[in-house]
Amino acid sequence: MTTDYPIGPIMLDVAGLALTEHEKEVINHPNTGAVILFSRNYQDPIQITLLVDSIRKARSGNILIAVDQEGGRVQRFRNGFTRLPPACCYADAPELAEMAGWLMAAELLSVGVDFSFAPVLDIDCGISDVIGNRSFSTECGTATALAGAFRKGMNAAGMAATGKHFPGHGAVALDSHLTLPYDERDLGSIRAKDLQPFKTLIAEGLEGIMPAHVVYRNIDPNPAGFSPFWIQQILRKELGFNGAVFSDDLSMEGAASVGGFPERARLAQETGCDMLLVCNNPSAAEQVLDALPLSRDPLREQRLVRMLGKPQFNREQLLRSGKWQQSSTRIREFVSSAAPIFN
Repeated sequence: MTTDYPIGPIMLDVAGLALTEHEKEVINHPNTGAVILFSRNYQDPIQITLLVDSIRKARSGNILIAVDQEGGRVQRFRNGFTRLPPACCYADAPELAEMAGWLMAAELLSVGVDFSFAPVLDIDCGISDVIGNRSFSTECGTATALAGAFRKGMNAAGMAATGKHFPGHGAVALDSHLTLPYDERDLGSIRAKDLQPFKTLIAEGLEGIMPAHVVYRNIDPNPAGFSPFWIQQILRKELGFNGAVFSDDLSMEGAASVGGFPERARLAQETGCDMLLVCNNPSAAEQVLDALPLSRDPLREQRLVRMLGKPQFNREQLLRSGKWQQSSTRIREFVSSAAPIFN
């Protein structure tokens, strides 16, 4: 008799275009809950559909499949997918933001991927090259409106959205993949600007949030994803967020100050992260899978189930649909005109 596991608290990755037998065993660990896909996992729409199917078959129970498919320089699947512009471009054509959100989501859902980690809710402060044109705007109101429209399109296609990087990554120059950045601003400044897109989209029903590996040291000594102040006090209580919290990748250098991988995972979970990402380090992922206790958390499971995709088309049906044809053509034309600022 097979046991159907709930969605576990760990998101990991796989090495190539197809699963190894060992990866199948790891995917079926009770603590596994999701797989994130990268460019190395993608060849074309047929191959990725088969890979996603094999991931689901390896799991006794539900599993989430995710990818970073924002557009611009952060778009893992390209060949056979519509090339999307960086988020900053929609300020010149705000009517396209919702269309692009729908298009991105519909294309991913048609190959079996549940969600993309989007939209970026960071405000571009002219400081962070890591965020830069991934932000919808340097202006708070514009960024909020465009990100909200993009999310509306995602939802219309059947995809939940994940806002990142709470409470705002746009005012630090350093890359948290490589080091631990410090933001020197006070809480009032962050509340007045960076928190506004999160506040608005949470009120609209935002399903997921990813905190930043950034220390706001005039407010709290811990990186936001390990901070009860940011996750419990501000996000849950003050902003009333009741969706899923995804840690940023625990393999990033921005998380290293907390300790080894099991320590990072335990602290992130205790802080309130529902799903813990451990990417590009299979041995670390397996350490975390074995170190975390096997425990049921109905509220966490309920939040994560909301992230499952609700596809309306398979790939063939999508490409035949008038909405896809019109949307893809319009976005491709827009991308051609936006090419000088594409990267």
